[in-house]
Amino acid sequence: MDAKVQQNPRTVEEVFRDFKGRRAALIKALTTDVEEFFTQCDPEKENLCLYGFPSEQWEVNLPAEEVPPEIPEPALGINFARDGMHEKDWLALVAVHSDAWLLSVAFYFGARFGFDKADRRRLFNMVNDLPTIFEVVSGNVKKQVKERSNVSNNSSAKSHSKSKSHPERQAKQAKTVPQPKEEEEGLEEEEEDEEDAGETLCGACGESYTSGEFWICCDICEIWFHGKCVKITAARAEHIKQYKCPTCTSNKRSRA
Repeated sequence: MDAKVQQNPRTVEEVFRDFKGRRAALIKALTTDVEEFFTQCDPEKENLCLYGFPSEQWEVNLPAEEVPPEIPEPALGINFARDGMHEKDWLALVAVHSDAWLLSVAFYFGARFGFDKADRRRLFNMVNDLPTIFEVVSGNVKKQVKERSNVSNNSSAKSHSKSKSHPERQAKQAKTVPQPKEEEEGLEEEEEDEEDAGETLCGACGESYTSGEFWICCDICEIWFHGKCVKITAARAEHIKQYKCPTCTSNKRSRA
């Protein structure tokens, strides 16, 4: 089933890259591509599984025919529960099973290629640093991530109350021409802003901010996202009065 994988990962770093690619694909299916994913999970069809590939592509398909399969299989029959529960609850259920599948695949590779205790611990720590798919889909991203986002958002609001760019970018813009007497102090403040921004994680992919990237903050949950992760450009953001991330949009539709 995982025909898109050309070579199995063999090192901790390779397994983690494989994990991140599959995770990004599953998050995309359950957030930005949720309407297409919902349509493909027709309860009238046979048992279906949600697959995520290292290429960040996802697929809804029948389970592998070979026994045992090449790698662990995702949860079977996710389509049968689609119309029997609220959409938000169904997506959360699929997210939980997707988290379990990602871990099983990662540690399957670890066992297959003989990771020792130290390698397994390092792999787990790398994986554990990212928000789970369930946390992203349900909006329950770790409290500390939200608090950091709130601090960054409040700080940036002082210079541009309705700006949709990342706090680090705003901090640099605000200090492009510092007063000579405050030059040293301005540099220190900029370094502090960069440190705060570096701790902000994208609510979709879990990656930290990189200089030059466009980010956007949801006006509902106040969580930051890479523009590319939610398919929003800087030019488009200028015309958005109130931005709602895919999760908040999906939650509102479910309540309706």
